Amino acid sequence: MKLILLGAPGAGKGTVAKRLTEIDGSVQISTGDILRGAVKAGSELGKEAQGYMDRGDLVPDALIMGIMGNRLQEPDCAKGFLLDGFPRTIPQAEALDEILTKLGIKLDMVVDIDVPRDVIFDRLCTRRTCENSDCQAIYNVKSMPSKVEGKCDKCGSAIIQRADETEEAIGHRLDTYNEKTAPLAGYYKNSGLLKTVTGTSSDAVVDAIKAELKI
Repeated sequence: MKLILLGAPGAGKGTVAKRLTEIDGSVQISTGDILRGAVKAGSELGKEAQGYMDRGDLVPDALIMGIMGNRLQEPDCAKGFLLDGFPRTIPQAEALDEILTKLGIKLDMVVDIDVPRDVIFDRLCTRRTCENSDCQAIYNVKSMPSKVEGKCDKCGSAIIQRADETEEAIGHRLDTYNEKTAPLAGYYKNSGLLKTVTGTSSDAVVDAIKAELKI
């Protein structure tokens, strides 16, 4: 399958993407993970992106599109891909259309995961992430805590609250999403690719996608 998953930060895009990859071997592609890895590695791109990410701002298109174009040509994308939270703006969507056309790739569907703001705010404020860039396991201090407080179950590294998941940064990220990213729903609706799924359950979202794709 070849899908784009839209939705505000904390809407559950990553969880849904991971579930869908188990169906047919499609690969999950998250620009957030790619950029955080670059930040951890201290690369030139990472250093430039870090300031934007820590404030909850969108990383400029110039830093994103080249990475995405190269990523879609890697061998593991041959079975399909799930773009997790990308594109984020209309210009990115237009640039992505050009890349896909050039590569001869056609999207199956664009899914907009609609979750209430108060639910998202609670999810992100209580979320914790493994600081090991090779792991990046996600926990929640309320609904899915680690077995040992402060330590990752998978690799034993410290689990932390990311700088962009403080209350102030979350509020800014959601405002930025509503201003710059939410209009993508209209863009893809006009192309006939959009499917909006309302709900807070990842199971329900996955089931809705499977039903739409008849898989």
